[in-house]
Amino acid sequence: MVCSGGPLLLRSWAQQILQLKNEFNIEIIWVTSGAISTAREKLKLKKKESLLSEKQALSAIGQPVVMDLYNMALQAEGLRGAQILLTYDDMANAKRRHNLKGTLETLLKWKIVPILNENDTVATEEIKFGDNDSLSARVAIHAHADRLVILTDVIGLYDSNPMENPKAQLIQSVDKITKKDLAKPGLRGGSSRGTGGMYSKLLAAQMATTKGVETFLVKGDTPAVLVQLAKGVQIGTRIKA
Repeated sequence: MVCSGGPLLLRSWAQQILQLKNEFNIEIIWVTSGAISTAREKLKLKKKESLLSEKQALSAIGQPVVMDLYNMALQAEGLRGAQILLTYDDMANAKRRHNLKGTLETLLKWKIVPILNENDTVATEEIKFGDNDSLSARVAIHAHADRLVILTDVIGLYDSNPMENPKAQLIQSVDKITKKDLAKPGLRGGSSRGTGGMYSKLLAAQMATTKGVETFLVKGDTPAVLVQLAKGVQIGTRIKA
């Protein structure tokens, strides 16, 4: 999930994480982004950086700030978070993947919420996941998760661009993501806090569902969005495994 919406939204997610644990016995592995954009805001930078070293430096500034925000929200609910920073190499290497799995299992056993992010301070274009949607899908597959929930800034997947077509209809359920789906116009792009747009989310959903992980695309600031999904409420777009 892109880290946006401020402390109140993070607090809402933390409350839902606690409710999921207590009422549904659901364990959460959280994947976030927002380190670079958070640092940019802190430094009041008006134009986006172009050099890789600048992006890496901003990531180094922003990562602890993002983690502090998550920890404050979690600790207010009596929970604790643990930061895990990954590069593509960490998931590509069998031994590192095995170590990651052990770390995740131990943190969950200790009732600590793992919070994962790409390690942009050292990642180069050649070793990047590309976006955190891809990272979340790979983690969900590797952790044998029951489902992947992608929190975004739109309600779900539409049959056309709702920004251009006021009659666009929400697609509530998709059997599978096809090449035709990925080729639709207007899917690429991003926001001030994320990259990839809907295209990267559909690509992540395709990756996860192909490996048996049911995926949901939902609006992150929908009230009690995670709890509603746990209760089986129809919300957003469900992509079947």
